[in-house]
Amino acid sequence: MIFRGLLTSVQGTNLQAIIDAIKDGTIQNAEIVRVVSNRAAAKGLLRAQEADIPTLYHNLRKFGEQNPHHQDNPDLLRQDYDKKLADLVLEDQPNIVVAAGFMHVLSAAFLDPLAKAGIPAINLHPALPGQFNGINAISRAHHAFVQGSITKTGLVVHYMIAEVDAGEPLVIKELNLQPGESLEQLEQRMHSLEWLAIVEGVQLAIKSLPAGSTSLTIST
Repeated sequence: MIFRGLLTSVQGTNLQAIIDAIKDGTIQNAEIVRVVSNRAAAKGLLRAQEADIPTLYHNLRKFGEQNPHHQDNPDLLRQDYDKKLADLVLEDQPNIVVAAGFMHVLSAAFLDPLAKAGIPAINLHPALPGQFNGINAISRAHHAFVQGSITKTGLVVHYMIAEVDAGEPLVIKELNLQPGESLEQLEQRMHSLEWLAIVEGVQLAIKSLPAGSTSLTIST
């Protein structure tokens, strides 16, 4: 089994969890052949380089500068950016794409070409299914707890569809909220849980594929 892709944007700690799991045999017979980021300063790119994994930088603003005819149509720009990202990912012929902290909402322009090629994409979202879809999920959960609206949060690793954070779950993990806990403390507990969940999610996604056919691309 070979992983061929991972998408990342910021710290790359979920990427590191996957790298470590492959190295120690938790994820067996697997290889990441490319890590993609939309941020040049993403630590995920450095983590990949330190592990001798090829990287790719694909940035929306830079793409827009290279395609000035999109300046008056931001929706079309995002669609074409996502389509180009799909083209770049498909060049590696991955069997799975993993979004591990990729801070860009991927549209049907990205997902449809992957689906047509029979390539599943999975994502980690730091909230329970349907609880806080979209951005700032951890801070929204913390605020809801302070307001007395919820007593627990959690996260989900799910198959990606065009509707944001709404695909079929692979892994769901719950986390009880603690009185007096700061947002920073909650974030740290959530991140620790993410590192376990992303590895479990990748393992389950691999098991769903035909034997011996797994290659991974990671976007971070």
